Amino acid sequence: MSAQTRPAPRAATRLLAIDNLRIVLTVMVVIHHVAVTYGNIPLWYYVEPARDPSGRLLDLVVVIDQAFFMGFFFLISGFFTPGSYDRKGARGFVRDRLLRLGVPLLAFTVLLRPLLTWSAYAEHDGMPYWMFYLTSWDPGPMWFVEVLIVFVLGYALWRRAGRPVEARVSVPRPRWIVLFALGLSLVTFLWRFAVPAGTYVPVLGLPSPQCLPQYVAMFAAGLVAFRRGWLETLPRQAARLGFLTAGAVSVTLLPLSLTGGPVSQALMATWESTFAVSLIIALVVWFRDRFDRQGPRGRFLSEQAYTVYVVHPLVLVAVGYALRGLHAVAVVKFAVAVVIALPLCWGLAYLVRSLPGAKRIL
Repeated sequence: MSAQTRPAPRAATRLLAIDNLRIVLTVMVVIHHVAVTYGNIPLWYYVEPARDPSGRLLDLVVVIDQAFFMGFFFLISGFFTPGSYDRKGARGFVRDRLLRLGVPLLAFTVLLRPLLTWSAYAEHDGMPYWMFYLTSWDPGPMWFVEVLIVFVLGYALWRRAGRPVEARVSVPRPRWIVLFALGLSLVTFLWRFAVPAGTYVPVLGLPSPQCLPQYVAMFAAGLVAFRRGWLETLPRQAARLGFLTAGAVSVTLLPLSLTGGPVSQALMATWESTFAVSLIIALVVWFRDRFDRQGPRGRFLSEQAYTVYVVHPLVLVAVGYALRGLHAVAVVKFAVAVVIALPLCWGLAYLVRSLPGAKRIL
C-alpha cells in the first residue's frame, strides 16, 4: 500500500460510524443544556435552579459532559478538514467553511438570539434594545462554530504556506496516546493559571475557555488521524481499554479533584484529559465496530444533527417556559424536558432544512 493510498473498502463504514457518533453527541448537547436548566449552574437562557439534592446529579452530568464532548466535536471537525481542503482547494475550502459555519452563526446572533434574550431585556427598564443587544453580545452555544471558523482558517493558512502534508497509514502506539494525555494534562493545568474555570470572555462569549487547550489538541489530533488512518487502525481492544481507563480515573481522580487548591486543580486537569482521551478512543472504536450502518431513521437523524445544534436553544427555552408550572424534583423535570425536547429539536431542524437553499448550508 502506497503512502497516498487509503483503505477504500472501509470508507463508507468510517463515515457512517462518525455520522452516528455525531447524532449521539448532538443528543448530549441537548441533554447537557437541559441539565444546566434544572441544575445549579445557571448559565443558560432559561433556568430553574434546583431546590432539592437531585440537582447535584445534574451538575455531575454537566461536569462529565464538559470534560470530553466538545473536544470530541473538534476532533471530528478536524478529521474531515484535510479531505475537504484536498477536494476543494484553498479558495473553495474557505468559501465553503464560511458559508456552512458563518451563515448559521450570523443567523443565530441576528434572528434567534433576540428571541432567546427577550426576557432578560425585559428586566432592563428604559434601555434601548439596540444598546442591550450590543452590550450583552454573546454567540451562545454557537461559540463552537465561532472557534471552529478560527481553527479551519488557521489550517487553510498553514496549507497555503506550503507545509508538507504526508498521508501514511500507521497504528497509534500506546505510548503516543499516554504522552498525548499527559502533555494535554500539563498544558491544561498551566493554562488555567491564566484562564481559571469560570472565566468569561466578553463578545467572544466562550463558556469554557479553560478547556481551550483540549479543543486545539483534539482538532489537531483529528487532522493527524485522517492522514494516518487511525480510525481504521486502532485495535478493537482499544474500546474496552478506553472505557476501563475512563471509569478508573473517574473513580479515583474526580472525587479528589473537587477538594480545592493547586493539587486539586492538577488532578482535575489530569482527570479531564485522561478521561477525554480514553473515552473518545473507546467510543470511536466501539462505533466503528458495532454501529457502522444506518437505516432511514439514522440517516434522518444524521442529516438534521447540525441544524439541531443551531436551533436547540429555541426549543429548550420554549419547553422550559411550558413546564414552568410543573412542580417536581429537578431530576424528574429534567427527564420530562428531555423526552419532550429531543423530538421537537429534530422536527424543527427538519422544517428549517426544508426552506429553499437551507440544505446547501445546513
